[in-house]
Amino acid sequence: MKSLIPCALLSMSIALAPAKETRVVKETPVLPDNKAQSFTLPNGLTLIVEEDHSAPVASVQAWCGTGSIDEGNWMGAGLSHILEHMLFKGTEKRKSGDIARQIQDQGGYINAYTSFDRTVYWIDIPSSGVDQAIDILADAMLHSTLPEDEYVKEQEVIRREFAMGFDDPGRQSSQLMLRTVFTESPFRHPVIGYLDVYNKLKREDVFAYYKKRYVPNNLTFVVAGDVDAQKVREQVEALFKDEPRQPLEPVYVAGEPEQVGRRDVHEEFPTELTRLSLAWRIPGLTNPDTPALELLGDIMGSGRSSLLNQDLREKQQIVHSVSAGMYSLQTDGVFVIQALCDPDKREQAEKAAFAIVERIKKDGVTAAELDKARRSMLSSQLSNLGTSNGKASDLGSNWLLTKNLNFSKDYLDAIARVTPADIQRVARQYLRDDRVNVTSLNPIGSLNLKSDKEKEAANSEVKRFVLPNGLRLLVREDARLPLVSIYSTFRGGLLAETPKDNGVTKLMARTMLKGTKSRTAAQIAEQIEDVGGSIGADAGNNSFSISADVMKPDLALGLDLVADVIKNPTFPAGEVDLEKRGLLAAIKAEDEQPTAVARNAMRSSLFGTHPYALRGNGSAESVASLTPEQLKAFHDEYAVASNGVIAVFGDVKAEDVLKLVEKDFGSLPAGKLALTNPPQPVFPDKAIDTQENRPKQQAVLMFGFPGTDVLSDDRSALELINEASNDLGSRFFNRIREQMGLAYYVGAGNFMGLAPGCFLFYLGTDPKKVDRVRVEFQDEIGKLAKDGLTEEELVRAKKKLLGSEAIRNQSNSAFAAAVAIDELVGLGYDNYLKRKDQIESVTLDDTKRIAAKYLGVPGRVEVIVQPPAQAAANNPQQ
Repeated sequence: MKSLIPCALLSMSIALAPAKETRVVKETPVLPDNKAQSFTLPNGLTLIVEEDHSAPVASVQAWCGTGSIDEGNWMGAGLSHILEHMLFKGTEKRKSGDIARQIQDQGGYINAYTSFDRTVYWIDIPSSGVDQAIDILADAMLHSTLPEDEYVKEQEVIRREFAMGFDDPGRQSSQLMLRTVFTESPFRHPVIGYLDVYNKLKREDVFAYYKKRYVPNNLTFVVAGDVDAQKVREQVEALFKDEPRQPLEPVYVAGEPEQVGRRDVHEEFPTELTRLSLAWRIPGLTNPDTPALELLGDIMGSGRSSLLNQDLREKQQIVHSVSAGMYSLQTDGVFVIQALCDPDKREQAEKAAFAIVERIKKDGVTAAELDKARRSMLSSQLSNLGTSNGKASDLGSNWLLTKNLNFSKDYLDAIARVTPADIQRVARQYLRDDRVNVTSLNPIGSLNLKSDKEKEAANSEVKRFVLPNGLRLLVREDARLPLVSIYSTFRGGLLAETPKDNGVTKLMARTMLKGTKSRTAAQIAEQIEDVGGSIGADAGNNSFSISADVMKPDLALGLDLVADVIKNPTFPAGEVDLEKRGLLAAIKAEDEQPTAVARNAMRSSLFGTHPYALRGNGSAESVASLTPEQLKAFHDEYAVASNGVIAVFGDVKAEDVLKLVEKDFGSLPAGKLALTNPPQPVFPDKAIDTQENRPKQQAVLMFGFPGTDVLSDDRSALELINEASNDLGSRFFNRIREQMGLAYYVGAGNFMGLAPGCFLFYLGTDPKKVDRVRVEFQDEIGKLAKDGLTEEELVRAKKKLLGSEAIRNQSNSAFAAAVAIDELVGLGYDNYLKRKDQIESVTLDDTKRIAAKYLGVPGRVEVIVQPPAQAAANNPQQ
């Protein structure tokens, strides 16, 4: 179910079934013991603290037991969601902007989310800032003032969020599915609400709801990481000692009547691909069948070796992607199969998915399939616990839903007791033909198409070793959790491509997983997923990678699979054709996203004939023409030892890893380091303005400027300018979004490669406001180019950049990738140790000089993506 609800185990609540026949998997790591402490204050507020001193960071979270289903007479208005936006807009002692600024001054990151039954506010922060994070969250929970002027501005921001949702086919498909499954239950309503109901809200309505629901006895504070539990408790008690318990009236949640008969709903939408859902209503979270249903979803549709993927995508080639899983709600649930396919394959995909369901009802599942699903869930849960944020989220979910802090572990015990007979029983009981809901979102004008069966579709030191063939090996020993991340990367990517073979790196990386001299694609997927692991491939501007994540006992298998994929890919013609179609589908999907359209247009104009002007996925024309022979030739040139780096981070011993890597990778051809003298872009010497029209309800404005390369002395200053321009306290955010309410989102980006890249600014706005926001945006960029950063901006940017990297480096997979890339591009594997000095050494004069050098040039590119009608209105002479 990982494909549907991330961290699904964290949002489950069940009555555990009695012990049954259990199949024990040898060497399966167990979930670490929960070391959290819980305290309940006299006023009903709950505090949960878990100390973990493995990294100097912590996550501070405030959980309010209220969500979209608790809005009573205002059901469908999105009250909980607008509060999520408003609670940081000012309190009795903090004005608008202070909260974001104070957290970023500490190097932290603040965010929030709203769901059906909760609203959660969280701050990830270096441990030195925990006191302030707790103080800020406590202040926001009970003393927010919801200023009228801020409310008016935020209303427009949320309307832009509505517009983004209206443009998103994935979101529209999910909402279509939910409102078909549920006809009475509030789970049928989107969490954000409905725009027409939302527009009726007044600030007084929101404030009354806030005072009613945000009371101590409906709040849980969770703190996990490098903290002192006693000190945290004393601080929270002091902050809330004068806040009394309040009446908390229960909210009526309508029950869903029994479904009688199959439901089919098919709608059209401006998209190029069909999104198909087969959904069944299942019992709520406390039902003892929950573990078996989740395992059923994992077996059917989680991973490359799943039954649905192997049949519908790999064998029949009728879908671009397919997944299955259980969407768990508090009093109800949904089991859903989802597929992305061409519109003329919808009926064929539906029939094939039903065939898999019937096969399980008739024949059941094997013990091996069940074991694999168990290990997958264990691996996923272990991964969730690798960061302070993950631990705090786990504890918060456990407590909110079950009042049992050890629920995650208890749930995995219940998973271990599920038998193949249980899987077959729940499939027969719940996945009935007369209880299914079949929905699809289809391209406009496509519903009359008929299917055509004839067509196809932590902090330890990193150790460095060099093998005799030139391959560089980086190892980090980290025994916090029995997990290992393997990341191998090679120079290549867009920088090695031409317009004719654009997309060759991405297609090659994908098809490297589709068969070797000794393994088929199915065998690769099955072997890694049988042990609860995963393997993936990716490609970027300067490199491509093969990565894998496994549990500790499966290190040898993980390295063997990665080595086999790198050394011995066969690029079977049928698999290449399948992956080519998937890549073409991704290109189509990208063309539906206004920000992606703007980025591609900007890079094309800014870089001209340079490879960085090309699209990461390739063009439809170039990808369609690629052949297995081209992929093999590209692989043989770039997938060589001297051109690569492999990083192994996790619960390992360096000497053991070195022996395994020498055995598995020692025969990799040495080759040579690629792109040592990469082509240099010739940037425009005057401004270029371009416009793209798309039938969307939002407009995107983007400015692109020439950038620098990763080895430049200007790198650190540019990174800090980007950080200062890209957070919730930035001058762009404060002026354009907060003060003027002209944009839903506004930010910056900084791309640096082996060759000079680009620096960009972007925002999303109402198409009718493009002309006005353009002037304001240019004005702020001009000020930055002339004056550089202020002292306050520079200090905050330094803390934010270093804090975000500390938070990132908690995860071995993310840390391994960052260190390996640093080594690959020439910064060195130990660059992370130098980062603090590099960042702290940047001065105000440096930012002024660098801003003028890169942002003060005439050769910038402006891109506007907007609806055709608005484009005509803005340009009446065209």
